[in-house]
Amino acid sequence: MFRYQIVIEYEGSNFSGWQIQKKGKTIQGLIQKKISKLLKQKIILQGAGRTDSGVHAKAQSAHFDCSNKINYLNKFLKSINYFLNKDGISILQIKKKNKNFHARFSAKMRIYKYIIINRLSAPVLEKNRVWHITKKLDLKLMRRGTKKLIGTKDFSTFRSSSCRANSPIKTIYLVKIKSSKNKIEIEFRSQSFLQQQVRSMVGCLKYLGEKKWSLKKFENVIKSKKRTLCAPPAPPEGLYLSRVSY
Repeated sequence: MFRYQIVIEYEGSNFSGWQIQKKGKTIQGLIQKKISKLLKQKIILQGAGRTDSGVHAKAQSAHFDCSNKINYLNKFLKSINYFLNKDGISILQIKKKNKNFHARFSAKMRIYKYIIINRLSAPVLEKNRVWHITKKLDLKLMRRGTKKLIGTKDFSTFRSSSCRANSPIKTIYLVKIKSSKNKIEIEFRSQSFLQQQVRSMVGCLKYLGEKKWSLKKFENVIKSKKRTLCAPPAPPEGLYLSRVSY
């Protein structure tokens, strides 16, 4: 058997998320089906992260095993993208890997980015790809809030009720806010995240930026470990799985 890693870009608006489900069109399901058809054998695709419905990826990582060596990788890329591009998916790279590589368990860092357009007028060119917020956000206060998220903590406040992670304790290595004109980009780095953790943290940072919450209130919500105290999660369309490092 031969193992291959693929790096995937996708627009998640028309999908029910990454992971295969009984109902709904998924990214994993579609890619798995098309590769199986192309290689004329059933393959199982393993992804690095299970992005939710509506979430995008600039560089999702996945792997699969197949019985025959793929001799012409560029030809494979061209062929598979012929079937996937019309659905908003593109395979950017394919690399041969040894059997020790696992897209999910070998990952050392996952980088997510959340994009906000902060202006009165709704975005047209970036519709379904950003969160449009009309009320002016206090970026200085939000940046002070990001410092409260960094480190090893119990992130139960930001954990979805359907999250199946063994522990709510995660280590956030970096949270950084960049802004240019009306666009705000928030970057999060961790080895792994809880389900809806990033979107929930962004939702709370928005409350802070709108001054609905004080910095003390924000800190108390984190420490409470109570999901009921969390602000509404940010919508999925502003979230991108930006990169997975090994």
